[in-house]
Amino acid sequence: MIVIDYRDRRPIYEQIVERFQELILKNVLEPDSQLPSVRSLAMDLSINPNTIQRAYVELERQGYIYSVQGKGSFVSENERLVLKKKEEILDEAVKLAKVAREFGMKKEEFIRVIIDEFGEVS
Repeated sequence: MIVIDYRDRRPIYEQIVERFQELILKNVLEPDSQLPSVRSLAMDLSINPNTIQRAYVELERQGYIYSVQGKGSFVSENERLVLKKKEEILDEAVKLAKVAREFGMKKEEFIRVIIDEFGEVS
């Protein structure tokens, strides 16, 4: 479920946050499903529980999870999160298209690469 890359320069808690975000956005972790406890995930990953707690706090701040006192952390409804992520992707695509145009890339070439990546070669 969660794999830590110790060669990655990012802090471990950021890697945990990113991985949970992916799992939630891809609906691998369904809304209202319970996350592992801080203690059990820390033991599974052999890392400090404070690192897991920091990741959970960040995920809750971003709206990916919610906490229930005495019960644990649960996955939030992800429809809004998925829409937000799609908007971010489209914003990045617009930026990338502008950079491609600035460096002389033809529109057809750029579009072909996008279509090829989606697997819809015409």
